[in-house]
Parts: sequence; C-alpha cells; structure tokens
Amino acid sequence: MQAENYDVVIVGAGVAGALIGARLAQAGVKVVFVEAGPRTDRDSAVNRYRAGSYPYESPEWAPQPTVSDLDYYYVQTGPEKFGSDYERRVGGTTWHWLGNCPRLLPSDFQMKTRFGVGHDWPLTYDDLEPWYGEAEKELGVAGDSKADVGSPRSTPYPMPPIPLASGDAMFADAAKQLGLTLVATPQARNSVDGYQDRKICCGNAMCIPICPIQAKYDATVHIALAEQAGAKVLENAVVYRVDVDSDGKVSGIRYKSPDKSDHTVTGRTYLVAANGIETPKLLLISKSEATPNGVANSSDLVGRNLSDHPETSATAYAPKPYAGTRGPLQLSGIDQVREGDFRDKRAAIRLQVAQSVGNPLQLARTYIQEQGLSGKALFDKIAQTAPYQVRLASMTEQLPNPANRVTVDDQHVDALGIPRPVLSYAYDAYSQQGKAAARTLHQQLMEGIGAHDVTYEEGFHGVGHLMSTYLMGDDPKQSVTDSFGRTHDHPNLYLAGSGLFPTTGTANPTLTIAALALRTAAQIAHELGVINVATPSASPVTSPVASPEASPIATPAS
Repeated sequence: MQAENYDVVIVGAGVAGALIGARLAQAGVKVVFVEAGPRTDRDSAVNRYRAGSYPYESPEWAPQPTVSDLDYYYVQTGPEKFGSDYERRVGGTTWHWLGNCPRLLPSDFQMKTRFGVGHDWPLTYDDLEPWYGEAEKELGVAGDSKADVGSPRSTPYPMPPIPLASGDAMFADAAKQLGLTLVATPQARNSVDGYQDRKICCGNAMCIPICPIQAKYDATVHIALAEQAGAKVLENAVVYRVDVDSDGKVSGIRYKSPDKSDHTVTGRTYLVAANGIETPKLLLISKSEATPNGVANSSDLVGRNLSDHPETSATAYAPKPYAGTRGPLQLSGIDQVREGDFRDKRAAIRLQVAQSVGNPLQLARTYIQEQGLSGKALFDKIAQTAPYQVRLASMTEQLPNPANRVTVDDQHVDALGIPRPVLSYAYDAYSQQGKAAARTLHQQLMEGIGAHDVTYEEGFHGVGHLMSTYLMGDDPKQSVTDSFGRTHDHPNLYLAGSGLFPTTGTANPTLTIAALALRTAAQIAHELGVINVATPSASPVTSPVASPEASPIATPAS
C-alpha cells in the first residue's frame, strides 16, 4: 500500500500529542494522528459506568492495563508490581485522569545541584514558567492565584478555584495547628460556565473514571481543534515500527489495523507521544540494521528509570459528618511538605484530602459479611458511618533508577503479535523514607480532627503517573532527547510526555507535560518554517498575582 505523506506524524492522541497537533494544524501544518485505540462516545461510556461496568472497553487489538489485574497486559518481573494503568484511545488517559494541575517547584528542576540526588533538568523553572501559564489557559485550570505554593507565576489562573468542601475546613484547622496551610488544588475543570464551551463542574464525584459532562478537560478538546484545522486522525491504528534510514532520519511509521493489515505513514517530522510505557515499548521493538538497540537508544536509556508517584494513605472516621462526594474527588492539599533540605535523604510528599473515600454499598457488604447485620440495624450502621469517612493521601517522589525499566520480549505478544511491555520495578529507600514522613503527618492531622478507627496503608499504590523512561538532557550519552524532546539520535524524531522528566517531583505530571508540549510545538514550527504559532509573552515572574473574578470567561484563542 502506498504511504500517506504529511508534514508531521504524531503517534498517540493524548494530551501531549493533541496540544502539539492542534497548535501546528492551526498554523497550516499538515498533521496526522495515529492512535491505537478507538474514539469514545461519552454518553455510552457513562451509561456503562452507571450500569456497574468500567466505562472504557479494552479493544482486543489495543489491550490496556488495568489495576484490577496488573498481569492482564503488563508482563511483571518484579520485585514489585507496577500498579498504574492508562487508556489507549483518542484522548488518551485524560479520559480518566483526576484533573489536578499543580506546577513543579523550581528546585524540582535542579535536584542534583540542590540536594545531590537524581538529575538536573536541561531547562529551569524560569524557562518553563511562561509555558506553564500557556498550558493553564489551554487546559482551563481553576486555581487560587493568590496562594503562595512555592511555584512563582507571572499570570493568574484562567478561572477562580473550585470552592472547598465543608469537610476540608476540619483539616484546614488541624493543619494550621501544625504551622501548615491547606490550599485549593489547581484543577483542569471549569469553575465557571462556558470556558472552552465546557460546562461548570456540578459535583458528580466520578472524575475517575469519567466526567459525564466534560467539565473536566480531556484531550479530545484539542483533537477537535486540530481536526477543525484540517488534521487527520487515524484511530484503531496500532503503530508497531518506526523506520530509520541509513542516515539516521526517520522515514516512516508502520501500523496495523484490527484486521492485522499493514499500513505506512510518512512525513517530514515525527513525534511519538504514546505515554511513558507505550513510547519506549515502540522504540525498543523498532530494531533494524540502522537501530540494533532500538530507535533513539544509543544511550541505552530508552525504557529505563520507570517511575511513578507511589502513594500511601490513611482512612478514618471523623467526629462529625464530612459531607464528601459533592464535588471533584480532591479539592485541597498541603504544599509546604513538598520542599525542604531533607530532600537529600528522603522523598518530598504532596498531601491531598480526598472527597470520596468509599460508598455505602461497600460498607454494607462489609457489615453484612463480617457482622451479619441486616434490616434496620444495617441501615442505622451505614447512616452512622458512611457520612463520617475521611481519607488523606500523599504522593511521594521517586529517584531515577535504571533498573526500573520497560523492556520487550517476543515471547509475550498481544493479539496482533506486537510485544507487550515487560516491567521491572521496585520502590527505593528514598521513597520509603518519604512514606514514613507521610504517615507521621497523616497521624497528626487525623488526631487534629479527632478522628477514630484510623487505618494506615502499609504499602504503596500507583497513581497513574508514567515517568522518566526517555530522559531529556544535554548529554547524548546520559539522555535520550534534548530539552525540546528532539531525540539525540534522529534529527526529525521528537518524543513528548512525562517520559521526558529527569526527576519526578511531587506534582501531578499533566500540566508539565502540557507546558513542555506547547514549547515543543513552537520548536517544531520554527524548524518547519512556520511563524504563526502562538507563544507566550515574556512577563516578570512574581507570586502571588491577582485572581480573576468568578464570572464566565470567553474561550481562549488556541
């Protein structure tokens, strides 16, 4: 079959690929997205969820991991099982992400210099700060611009913060007694009606796995903008090879359709933005005479340093009704614990107050099975417990470890014959020490609100943050790409996503993914000779800045 030719070929239609594709398509660049999974009909997905099923089906041709069965798609070699999943569909994992959008701290970019651990990034916080502001506009982030959370800003959030729940006030008072401040967590969901033509959040409390009204941002927003500008989306197209010429330039990508037929797409510039596991998997299986170790892998770092934000939690019963499950799943957190000189010895944490702990059905099963309750006794017990449940959760940072990695093995393949990701993963002492600090803080806060029957999570669980598997850096021997995501080995191949992160910090990665993606889009446009791509204006960085009024905001130019 004759190859289709484009200016830019983007593998993956998640947030990074969507932002880059939309910016370029709107500037007149001929763009194609090649996505392994299908489009998703929101109403059908919501109905599946309401009927008791997971809203997104896992296609046979593009299987995806699930936390309910960590061996379903992953090949886990230990010593720990990697506990995070993702979506393979148009829009990517933004379909089921939480929506939290904190920025990294300035020190997160200089871990080696500041604390003697990890790596320094090839760019600074100040380099990325204008792009953070641009990303917040594109994703539609609601936040408190007056709050000083350690990340200086030159522009206000585009929307005011989501109001905190009454239950957050309990923990705010307890935090204050410890010299800490509970602040609104910035979120990519509408706190006013009409931003990006999206609806205001109405508190369905089902952000994970799906926002039924698209108050929460997902990448289909920018896929739609790209298509309106002429971009093409090839869905159900599973890329299995990146072709490289003898001169080191990428010459095409190959994909399989669900019927196993082969196709090729070619372009001038290529971008792989699949995620922190699918991207290295694709690069590693693309071996040839020109790339015997896989594409972009002369450093042997593709797939290495697999990281997450291991999370630990505490659950309890408050002395008065908490009134949760009336808004997003998390509304507030404590940012002061993200920073400190202790980071030379242990992980920083970011504490979050959860709005959704369990549900009456789960409690009912427990009381029926363990206590034999029924009838009025069961009803009264649920009424006495369900409204009082509270939960604290803390994400910890994880240092880069080359032994934590994604590899491939031809003995483990999917329905199309494409190798599945083989994962080797462990938690380090640095993160374990962070977990100990988190437990102490959880205990202090639970005591501060007078909670009882506190249960502390013994281990960690994954939070869906797939990071550091194709590091950016200045030295081609110590990194896979430069600061723009351009691979050191192949001048016309870029990578995007949180796999670029040299270190993880304690911020949910999506906003940083978006800021880097917008910066990469401008660089690709420059190389293609396109001059009409939006870039942020240089403004003095200050903190805090004035907040916008709580009133409808017009859709921003993209």
